[in-house]
Amino acid sequence: MSIRIDLEIGDGLATVTLHNPAKLNAVNAAMWRGLSSAMARIAGEDSVRCVILRGAGDDAFAAGGDIEEFLRVRATVDDALHYHDELVAGALEAIRDCAVPTVAAIRGACIGGGLEIAGCCDIRIGGESSRFGAPINRLGFSMYPGEMAGLLALVGPAVVLEILLEGRILSAREALQKGLLSRVVDDEKVFEEAAACAARICAGAPQVARWHKQWVKRLMQGGALSDAEKREAFAFLATEDYREGLDAFLAKRPPVFRGR
Repeated sequence: MSIRIDLEIGDGLATVTLHNPAKLNAVNAAMWRGLSSAMARIAGEDSVRCVILRGAGDDAFAAGGDIEEFLRVRATVDDALHYHDELVAGALEAIRDCAVPTVAAIRGACIGGGLEIAGCCDIRIGGESSRFGAPINRLGFSMYPGEMAGLLALVGPAVVLEILLEGRILSAREALQKGLLSRVVDDEKVFEEAAACAARICAGAPQVARWHKQWVKRLMQGGALSDAEKREAFAFLATEDYREGLDAFLAKRPPVFRGR
């Protein structure tokens, strides 16, 4: 079956691939479900230290949702609510809530739903010819607020409104300037750079990576930290990895972290 979500796990790395090459990896309802399932499996694998999300082939990360199925899966308001509140939201929340770092490796089109998926990742690496946008004003429908919220948190209202009101497709360099991308590399080096990025993440203490994600999320919620939270921030003092990190530094050798 050519329409699917592929998941590979090995050596601390999970790779999730959006696979619908005939439609530039457009995401259909089954793929949204598959994406949620893949992220749930990753959540249950303690060995995973980083996740790479990518599209199959070299032509697209994902060119939006599968428009051809919309007349069937979004025919009524109830259908549309189920599709967006459960299928799409479930997948996006699973990526956003992933405890380990996530890296989007983007070649080609990253449009609509693809942009929403990439926007949920911690680091987004795009090729020089990758392109970004959500030209749904030309299709007569608006972005669901629950999905807009993720992009709004990422780049702010001015950029979100520019993308949605104009329906313009942005180049990689413009996407970088507006905060949609973390870095831009040559097209043929996208997956190589994503792998190198993941290797750097995997070489660090895995509990520390999880804590950094946890604290960024907490601080974005606003409000002062409680005394209990302040004490929790020093939980690393009781870990083997902390002792290993200090020992390795003093001995001038690479650390070997075991996640304990």
